[in-house]
Amino acid sequence: MKAKEHKPEESLKILRQVETLLAEGTDLEQSCRKANISKPTYYRWKRQYGSTNLDEVKRMKELEKENARLRKLVADLSLDKDILQEALKGKW
Repeated sequence: MKAKEHKPEESLKILRQVETLLAEGTDLEQSCRKANISKPTYYRWKRQYGSTNLDEVKRMKELEKENARLRKLVADLSLDKDILQEALKGKW
């Protein structure tokens, strides 16, 4: 069965829900079960989104997309540069 991917906003909301349930006294396994996530997912989200708020998560995702776009652009330009350098040397 394919794992369900949550948006960062949803992940943060579920993480806060589990933390609220833990504060009320339920144990971690029951809290995760009520939120329909596994314990490893809870720990991964806690490590990833632990002390961030919703605005920071949205900004982080925007920066990751921009970073990926820029990396692709640099890779394309490097490839073009290499092709032009080989053409100048006459290696074709």
